[in-house]
Amino acid sequence: MVTALDVEWAVRWVRCAAADVRAHRDELTELDRLIGDGDHGVNMDRGFTAVVARLDGPDGAALETVGQVLQLVATTLMSTVGGAAGPLYGTAFLHASRVTARPVLDAAGVLALVEAAAEGIASRGHAVPGNKTMVDAWHPAVEAAGEVVDGGDALVVLRAAADAAGAGALATIPMTATKGRASYLGERSAGTQDPGACSTALVLAAAVTAAEQAGAS
Repeated sequence: MVTALDVEWAVRWVRCAAADVRAHRDELTELDRLIGDGDHGVNMDRGFTAVVARLDGPDGAALETVGQVLQLVATTLMSTVGGAAGPLYGTAFLHASRVTARPVLDAAGVLALVEAAAEGIASRGHAVPGNKTMVDAWHPAVEAAGEVVDGGDALVVLRAAADAAGAGALATIPMTATKGRASYLGERSAGTQDPGACSTALVLAAAVTAAEQAGAS
């Protein structure tokens, strides 16, 4: 059975992401306390809570494409999330919204979403793989999604991206940060998972959860 990644899925993705960010808020904040400003979990929770509030209001009733959902996420995160995360995630979702202006995503559409989000983050943060940033989760997600896109199953592509993002986030643990506030610590940044990469893995895993819920219903 092919799972439809439609507007309802996109809305469910945001709700799942908000719940997962809330559940891991303290973990994300602690990771950021060790190598950053110490506010990543709190900021992400605030942002996604605000997104859900908009979905529950009049704005949520007028969404007809996946791209419109992602644009709502982008604008809300940009206006409510402090630190670097707001502009980075906001840009990611904004770029993704531009390539998903359709009611349903197929496998190629999922790849386009992940590619655009990753490109948005890389361009906004001027980071490359190996810098110990969220790019280290997004880059392998794009590569993994691209490897399975020809199979034609959107959920397979989404799951490959999420699994690779999770592995990428864990791979930041031994890295020495060369970008962002964590880079000020030099070698002392090694041994801690990058909080942005960790939240990226959570957000993409939430997309899979949302799709699986659709398939089970």
